[in-house]
Amino acid sequence: MLNVGLVGVGKMGLSHLSILNAHPEVKSVSICESSGYVRSVLERYSGMTVTDSYEKLLEQAGLDAVVIATPSKLHARMVREALNKGLHVFCEKPFCLDPRESRDLAELAIEKKLVNQVGYHYRFVGTFNEAKRLLDARALGDVHHIRVEAYGPVVLRAKGVTWRNRSDEGGGCLYDYACHALDLVNYLVGPPQSVGGVALNRVFSADVDDEVYATLNFGDGLTGQIAANWSDESFRRMSTEVSLWGTNGRIVVDRQEIRSYVRNPTLSAVPVPAGWRTRNITELTAPVNFYLRGEEYSSQIDHFIDQIKRGAPDEVSSFATAARTDEVVAMIRRAAEGFEVPEYGALAAAAGKRKAAGFWGRAMGLLS
Repeated sequence: MLNVGLVGVGKMGLSHLSILNAHPEVKSVSICESSGYVRSVLERYSGMTVTDSYEKLLEQAGLDAVVIATPSKLHARMVREALNKGLHVFCEKPFCLDPRESRDLAELAIEKKLVNQVGYHYRFVGTFNEAKRLLDARALGDVHHIRVEAYGPVVLRAKGVTWRNRSDEGGGCLYDYACHALDLVNYLVGPPQSVGGVALNRVFSADVDDEVYATLNFGDGLTGQIAANWSDESFRRMSTEVSLWGTNGRIVVDRQEIRSYVRNPTLSAVPVPAGWRTRNITELTAPVNFYLRGEEYSSQIDHFIDQIKRGAPDEVSSFATAARTDEVVAMIRRAAEGFEVPEYGALAAAAGKRKAAGFWGRAMGLLS
C-alpha cells in the first residue's frame, strides 16, 4: 500500500484525488494546496492531512510518491525536489516550459531509477493505441502524411484571465493545449525534425496564443500539420483527431473511434481486413479501478501505481517522452517569434553536448 502526496487541487487535482483515494493500492493521500478555502473544506470533510507547504508535504514519513497538478511554471522546481527526496513523481502536462529543464529532470529520474510519468492521457486511450499498433505493423505501408487537430472551448472571452493564458505561467494554447496533439504525433510517428509555416494567433487572450498552426517536417518523405484552437465554442469539450495517410491506406482516429482503410491486408504484420473498418472505443478499452471523466484518466494513474509496485519505470508516458514534446513545442515557439529554428535534438546538444548526448542516446534507445 502506497502513501501518495497530491500537490494542487484544481480541476485536474480533484480528478487525481478521486482516482487515488479509490485506488486499492493506495493507503493514504496527503494534500498540498495554496487556497485556504479549499484546505478548510478538505480538512473538515475528508480527514486527509492538508498543508500549504510543499516542503512539509515532502518531509512526511512514509511518503512514496507525489502527483503534481500545479500551474506549469512550478513543475520543474517541484519535480526536482521530489526526485531528490527519492520519491516517484507523476506530473501534469505540459512537463516544463523550458525543454532544458525537461531533459535535466528526465536524466535525474533515470539516474535515481524512480518511476516518472507525465499526464499525457491520450497515450492511454484505446483508439490511439490501436492506431499505434497498426502503424507499428506497417498496415498503412510507408506513412507519408499526418494531420492532428485539437479544438475546444477553453478561452471564450477577453476577460477572466487565469494562469493558463499567462505566458510566464501556462504558456497559452501551444503549451497547454496543442502539446496534447504534438505528444500524439511523437507517440505515433516520432518527433518532427523541423517546423515551418507557424502561425500563433490571439483570439481573446492578451498575453498568449489561442490558435496554433504549423507544418511539421520529418524527413524520409513524411510531412505533417497541426491545427489547435482552444477558443472554439462549436465544440462542447476538447476534441482531438489524427489523420494518417500511407502507401497502403489511411487511418482517422479520435477518442471515440478509429476508422482504418487498408488496401492490401497481406502487407500488414497483424491481421487486418481489406477496405474500411471502424472500431469503437468500447471495443478497445480495458477495465479500470475507478471510472471518472474517462477511462484514460484512471488508466494513467493505475499505470503509475503499477510501475511503482513492480519497481519498473517504463517509457509509456515518461519524463523522457514528455521532454521530446517540450522540445517540439519550443521549436514552434521559436519559429513564431522569427528566430532561426534548429533541427530536433539540436537544443539538447546546445544544453551540454556530453550530458545531452548521453541522455538522448539512452532515452532514444528506450523509445525505439
